[in-house]
Amino acid sequence: MKKITALLILSVILVSSCVSKKQYAQLESTHAKTKDELLKVETTLQKCLIDQEKQNTQVSSLTEQVSSLKEDKKNALKQVENLTVLSKSSSDGINQVIAQLSEKDKYINGIRRAMTQKDSLNLAIKFHLTKNLTDGIQDEDITVNVEKTVVFISISDKLLFKSGSYNVTDKAYTVLEKIAKVIKGQPEMEVMIEGHTDSTPIKRNIIQDNWDLSALRATSITRILQYKYGVQPQRLIAAGRSQYIPLVENDSKENKAKNRRTKIIIMPKLNQFFELLEQDAE
Repeated sequence: MKKITALLILSVILVSSCVSKKQYAQLESTHAKTKDELLKVETTLQKCLIDQEKQNTQVSSLTEQVSSLKEDKKNALKQVENLTVLSKSSSDGINQVIAQLSEKDKYINGIRRAMTQKDSLNLAIKFHLTKNLTDGIQDEDITVNVEKTVVFISISDKLLFKSGSYNVTDKAYTVLEKIAKVIKGQPEMEVMIEGHTDSTPIKRNIIQDNWDLSALRATSITRILQYKYGVQPQRLIAAGRSQYIPLVENDSKENKAKNRRTKIIIMPKLNQFFELLEQDAE
């Protein structure tokens, strides 16, 4: 009996021992899983903390941007207010400037119209002169040009004067009569007679030099236009230019002949020209 009891007790102890090892293994497995899960949780938590820090940084940056934008908005509003005040105060000035520009445009257009009229008139004078003066006269003795609303008639020295003299030749009267007819037909124009010489020095009787000769020749032509052909003297200007405005170099006999000339310039009176401008500008 005792042996049987002992065997039973031993059997119970062995069974109890076997169950505890199995539970222990299960507990160990559960512990390992729990440890892994805890590690995962800690990793996730760390990541969340990092993300949260980034978000906080972004929030701080956005807050600064919002503040900066608010400040910019204030400044922009101030500038708009200043511009509004400026535009109100300067609007009258701007309108005045526009009005002045408009007046200037009118004035410029008036000048253009006046110049066009003068150009047309001078071209007509040139045509009339050329047609009449070249009749029976060699072209090389007389040239007619228009430059900047002024008509220039250049007459060769050999056609008007004897060498070194200011006395007009008989042939010159035919030319001067035709010129006087055109001049009298344009009473609003002024006429300048210029005498030009070559560079050869001269001194005889009352002629001291080329200044004297050129001035005396211009005066001779002026007197003929006034006394013989009736051109009003207040329209006439006599000028001596001596040798100082040559057409070519005075280095040959032919070139000196070209430089010895009388120039008759038909030009608008300045006061009438400006009156014309004022009328066109209105």
